[in-house]
Amino acid sequence: YRKLKADPQKVEMALVEAGVRCLPADQEVMVLDFDATDMPLHGEQEEGFFHGYYDSYCYLPLYCFCGAVPLWAQLRPAGIDASEGTIEALKKIVPIIRRRFPKVKIIVRSDSGFTREEIMAWCEGQKDIYYLFGIARNPRIEGLLTEAMVRARMRCCLVGISCREFVDSDYRTIQSWSRSRRLLGKAEALANGKSNPRAVITNIPAAGLRGSDGMLLIEGSAASLYENDYCGRGRAENMIKQMTLDLKADRVSSHWMAANQMRLWFAAFAYLLLERLRSVALCGGELATATLGSVRLRLLKVAAAIKLSARRLHVAFCSAFPLQDVFRK
Repeated sequence: YRKLKADPQKVEMALVEAGVRCLPADQEVMVLDFDATDMPLHGEQEEGFFHGYYDSYCYLPLYCFCGAVPLWAQLRPAGIDASEGTIEALKKIVPIIRRRFPKVKIIVRSDSGFTREEIMAWCEGQKDIYYLFGIARNPRIEGLLTEAMVRARMRCCLVGISCREFVDSDYRTIQSWSRSRRLLGKAEALANGKSNPRAVITNIPAAGLRGSDGMLLIEGSAASLYENDYCGRGRAENMIKQMTLDLKADRVSSHWMAANQMRLWFAAFAYLLLERLRSVALCGGELATATLGSVRLRLLKVAAAIKLSARRLHVAFCSAFPLQDVFRK
């Protein structure tokens, strides 16, 4: 065997550049979904630490998706904050996006693990970069939602179904934040009598975001930002699940972390190839919204008989294959 020595920085940037090339050319708003998840370890892997939340020894990779397109897959040890490395990733991703989309507005979206002063301050210091982060509940936030929760419970009692009320307020932590920021709270009374208060932090103005032609791109109301924009964050978790379950991105069987990082990049590039197959070739068909595992199982794993003669290689597919038309396309 001949050893191939990869350049990690070039591989990292190749994934970003390939992903940005796959983004639709007419986009005026791009949402970058950042998320961290666990990657359990079952050996003596380098930089393996115990994580209390996941209750196991694991890695804590950082992912970034724009829609269904992967842009970032960084393997990290578990003994760090979930948001560590986000600013460094943005500093590499944003210039490549700006090269192709000079006027695009970028929204960085994630859960409460990324609501950090450094990340929000960096976004606020950039042009046309906004954030939409969840924030963990605490007594002060619950106090801001008290009146809205009363109204939601009254409506719930009247109509008998879950009801929501929204609050738009300024919020600032006692010590960690350098300034007051916009808090959007959701007070939800469930039909079973329980409450479900939630809140997000954003720098998107109440007037919303408009394009160069003045057209409204993103509504700025609390209800719209929470329900139409922030709740879409769960899609990135489904992408990570597909990369992990269907493409074995969590296979970190090497001792060295650099080798495991390369395995993660392989899975990310494989995801990008299959995502392009699904979005371009399978668009409009019965596999247009299928998971990558379903695409592999139903379209790529096709039984065939192979006959080799002196002059040709003949591949005979099964005439009963149910997706013949899709396969030909």
